Amino acid sequence: MASKSNIHFEISERKLLLRVCDILALLCGLYVVSSIFDFDYFKLTHERWFWSVVLVIYYILFSTVLEMYNLQKSSRYDSTFQSLVLTVSITVLCYLLTPFFTPELPENRLQILYFFLAIAVAIYLWRCAYIFFISSPRFYKNILIIGNKEEVRIIATAIKNNTNYSKVIGYINSSATTSDDDIDLSDFEEITSLDLQKITKEKAVSEVIIASNERKELNKPLFDGLISLLETGLPIKEYIQVYEELTFRVPVQYVGKDFYKYFPFSRSNQNKLYLFFHRVFDLLFAILGLSVSLLFLPFVLIGNLIGNRGPLFYTQERVGKNGVPFKIYKLRSMVINAEKDGAVWATKNDNRITRFGSFLRKSRLDEVPQFFNVLKGDMSMIGPRPERPAFVKQLSESLTFYEIRHIVKPGVTGWAQVKTDYGASVEDSLRKLQYDLYYIKHRSFFLDLNIIIKTLSTVLFYRGR
Repeated sequence: MASKSNIHFEISERKLLLRVCDILALLCGLYVVSSIFDFDYFKLTHERWFWSVVLVIYYILFSTVLEMYNLQKSSRYDSTFQSLVLTVSITVLCYLLTPFFTPELPENRLQILYFFLAIAVAIYLWRCAYIFFISSPRFYKNILIIGNKEEVRIIATAIKNNTNYSKVIGYINSSATTSDDDIDLSDFEEITSLDLQKITKEKAVSEVIIASNERKELNKPLFDGLISLLETGLPIKEYIQVYEELTFRVPVQYVGKDFYKYFPFSRSNQNKLYLFFHRVFDLLFAILGLSVSLLFLPFVLIGNLIGNRGPLFYTQERVGKNGVPFKIYKLRSMVINAEKDGAVWATKNDNRITRFGSFLRKSRLDEVPQFFNVLKGDMSMIGPRPERPAFVKQLSESLTFYEIRHIVKPGVTGWAQVKTDYGASVEDSLRKLQYDLYYIKHRSFFLDLNIIIKTLSTVLFYRGR
């Protein structure tokens, strides 16, 4: 049988394609409008190239903050339209308000509307083409999974829930045991043939994932077949690596005695230059944050007087770096004596949270006093959130590797905070731990910048809790 062609795009390729084509669509839209209409406000010329650079910088900045490059949202017309209108509106507004770097405001205000529509329509047409062509099944990545049924279920479910551009075309059960016969994999085709060359050609396989921690589960025909595929250049990946790439979490509950293979922590944790600039950033951002927060202080005081009734600030003991306890500062969002009977998990719609406290949490204003902890050196701007000693003791007993999150300073915001909801149970804490370990494992300037951008997005969209 002739092999089927399978052209697909990796995650990084899709995001790069969106960014590059967004910029091209933006510039092409303005060029077309300036050529057809009497549009003097913005014309692409050699002398005015700097205006284009400023516009592109504004667009890329705001489109990133407003999640225009979230691949799940980018594959839907409705979410793309909503994000695009908001992104272009803010971009145009900021562009108009910075005349020192941009053209002077036009006398004919109708040209501002042309400017907005030229950008919005051009990019939306390109995004519609992306959804229709690139996000269609013809560009899906076809994945074959080899392993025991339990681990096949884990990675297949992660693929199904976290991507809409990959498809599991089937799996090969490499385990000879019958203990996993009750695992339901009816959504995926079981392939009994061990001729991997034939399977990959017939099903146009783009990638093979090995879902097994036990090397002995791979019999000689499978092992030889994998070597042959490797020689053809077909990507073969280990399932925990793929799980991390898809979910941005370390699946600690599935890591066994060979845990050391999965925790090659980022060199940034010992890099003196990175740590120096990280501390400088902490100090600058904390000073800036405290200065800006002074503008909101009168409103916070009035809101606390009306909707909180009691002290505005409170302190609480938390566990910091290397397990050393410290006092954390916060704005009070719960009723007085909310934990008179001991530490209790905060839950969704918790009746201990006051009306004004709910606003403080959603806007993340309750975290502002922690800038003082950053200045003192107890915390960093970015890192795992510090927990109460009672919760740390409980979670350390039930969650393997929990204490590892204490090898770095706790943060005001962090990877877990921008990727998941507030932890209200051991299960939620396990999910947060996975994100925290991912941050420690991949810590870098770029990941820190990603967290800052996502935190701004959380505040702008009022997603706090």
